[in-house]
Amino acid sequence: MIHLTNTKENTMNISRRTLSMGGASLLAATSLSSTAAFGEGLISDLIEGSDEFGLAVEAYIYGYPLVTMEMTRRVITNVAEPKGTRAPMGHLIKLREYPNAKFRDVTAPNADTLYTTAFFDVGDEPWIVSLPDMNDRYALFPMLDGWTTVFDVPGKRTTGTGAQTFAVTGPGWEGTLPEGVKQYKSPTSIVWLLGRIYCTGTPEDYAEVHKLQDEVNLYPLSAWGKEWTPPAGKVDPSINMKTAVRDQVNNMDAVEYFTLLAELLKRNPPNEADAPMLEKLAQIGIVPGQDFDKTKFDPAFAKRVPQIGFAKIMLHFKFSDGDVKDVDGWGFTTKTGIYGANYIQRALVTAIGLGANRPQDAIYPTSLKSGGGLIKRKYDGSEKYVLTFKNGLTPPVSGFWSLTMYDENYFFVDNPLNRYSISARQPLKANADGSIDILIQHESPGADKESNWLPAPEGKFILMMRLYWPNESNPSIIDGSWTIPPVKKTG
Repeated sequence: MIHLTNTKENTMNISRRTLSMGGASLLAATSLSSTAAFGEGLISDLIEGSDEFGLAVEAYIYGYPLVTMEMTRRVITNVAEPKGTRAPMGHLIKLREYPNAKFRDVTAPNADTLYTTAFFDVGDEPWIVSLPDMNDRYALFPMLDGWTTVFDVPGKRTTGTGAQTFAVTGPGWEGTLPEGVKQYKSPTSIVWLLGRIYCTGTPEDYAEVHKLQDEVNLYPLSAWGKEWTPPAGKVDPSINMKTAVRDQVNNMDAVEYFTLLAELLKRNPPNEADAPMLEKLAQIGIVPGQDFDKTKFDPAFAKRVPQIGFAKIMLHFKFSDGDVKDVDGWGFTTKTGIYGANYIQRALVTAIGLGANRPQDAIYPTSLKSGGGLIKRKYDGSEKYVLTFKNGLTPPVSGFWSLTMYDENYFFVDNPLNRYSISARQPLKANADGSIDILIQHESPGADKESNWLPAPEGKFILMMRLYWPNESNPSIIDGSWTIPPVKKTG
């Protein structure tokens, strides 16, 4: 997922891929607390009590994922050729290495998977994706539609690691695919491929993963069996490439927002389950397939609807009715990727974790405060902490797990080991009883314990656990039969 927190300005900022694709927290509480408080104030002061205003707020929340995906697509693809975290439509973006502690382009980077991603449009014809044999290496290639629904996830968990070729078809497409090509049906024209390949980060493994990335192919069905080179992108100078995507979305007034939403609905149709919502949208001039009818919307609400709509989205973080959990100081959600009619949760995940996986593929618990003792305080490198996994109770996953260290702005922490995360790929030493202590502190615990040391900064820091392909049954974080132990202060 893309982590959308800009802690320096206390606003949400598109980051990661710009890409934190699928690899970031749903718990940017350092920014969310003030936003939620602001939202509470807005709602308590709300004087607009009309049904029309309430319907407009519902419509704003409903459309937030589709509008945000489109604005993200515009920014990421508004280049002539692939470079860094951007590439034109139909081109693959290949991230080649993990960032270091000097990296400041995006927040919440990971040091576990290298991304191979692309935006493409299947509204006019299907697109073909071919993946090489991954040689049993963990990889997944989730595909998101315009509503941020993960409609299919080729990869080790679902389709295995052998070579595979599949076609992504658009809404209402009817035709014949080449023999042996599997069909994945996208509900919308917009498709975002967010591929990840596990990599240990050594020079040798980088080389292996780079070879795999270069063997991933993407092309339209009309190019099947032909030599095809994706055309250069056309740069649109009118697209704002400096302002954060979420700020661009939030700065729209309701008329601009609903005009874009109605336009997007023409090629990105709603789901069948959205029928009750569509009846409400029609009352304020939004009908799929048609332009926005401004005559049905009170222009006096143009500024207020986005303010209240976004405030309600962010309040769902604090008052989620179980959609967002806090267990032993670890905040996370298992309601991602597929949302049904839970529009407020879908909008919240869009706002703070765009690109989130299905929970069966990845969960990202985040902790900002120590779980030990009666009073919980923010983590600080002047203290020492320990995370203890009892014998046999390390994170239950079929993919991999890791614990990543960030400073309070969600960037990697410079340290003498150049270690930004710790996981089972380190030679973790067990205690006599079989338990494993992860030592979290600024100072080295000594050479004999460095294998279990996650170096912290001198000041405040944040911890993020990544669980890829978590167990779905006992023990499982998904059903609550396994939980991450609290991080305890030791000195």
